[in-house]
Amino acid sequence: MARSQERRTIRLNRFLAQSGVSSRREADRIIAEGRVQINGRRVFELGIQVSEEDKIKLDGKLIETEIKKAHFVFHKPRHVMTTLSDPEGRPCVADYLRNIPFRLFPVGRLDWNSEGLLLLTNDGDLAHQIMHPKFQITKTYLVKLSGNPTEAQFAKLKAGVTIIGGKVKAKAVSMATVGDSDKYKWVRIIITEGKNQQVRKMFEKIGLDVLRLRRVAIGQLKLGTIRPGELKKISPKQIEQIFQEDSLSLRFERSARKTNEKKMNERKTGVRKVTKKNNTSRF
Repeated sequence: MARSQERRTIRLNRFLAQSGVSSRREADRIIAEGRVQINGRRVFELGIQVSEEDKIKLDGKLIETEIKKAHFVFHKPRHVMTTLSDPEGRPCVADYLRNIPFRLFPVGRLDWNSEGLLLLTNDGDLAHQIMHPKFQITKTYLVKLSGNPTEAQFAKLKAGVTIIGGKVKAKAVSMATVGDSDKYKWVRIIITEGKNQQVRKMFEKIGLDVLRLRRVAIGQLKLGTIRPGELKKISPKQIEQIFQEDSLSLRFERSARKTNEKKMNERKTGVRKVTKKNNTSRF
């Protein structure tokens, strides 16, 4: 008697992500809300396993599994919600996707008053990788400030400050030259976390208000010349740039490493000199 072929299964939240329904995190919420049916039965268990043989529906509609992955960068304008709908009727990202024949969702968020680079995709696995803390994806922002920051304040940001949600720090921070730099101070800051309004709260913590905030890069994927409200498809090669650390951050790390090595060498040299002097005095 021939042995039956093993039934391959995956977790339901991963299935939803691979099908382009949502990110894996959002899939957990969708399941918990009871919006998913498997073979006619409504499910709520987050860890349930499914296979290609199962008929899976979301909100009563059968999920098509053969969906081509699509990835876009979007220059989110200010005063646009990073959502696909808004109960208050405010402008949202979905307003710019009406000519796209399939569902896209944003990876991460930019708040109402912020602008800049936003990744839109139907690739749940990619979204999970970008959002997961272990990958330490760098995000680069240009920030217009209410005052003139000092090196001491920059040092605080790099050492870490505590905001709602925990301790966060800048991987790199420096002055920047932008259009109206003759009137206002602009700063380039790189972070790896993604807490709610993190950059604004970090500067608030050191006594500075953010007047304008623009995300200009995720990893080495840059906003470039994409205009506000413009959507642009990106290639697999550009997707790989997301996982490449920002070059400015790398320069800061190399500089910090050299400084630390220099200090350690100076301390070692100082110890040797003192030891030699003490040994001489004993004789």
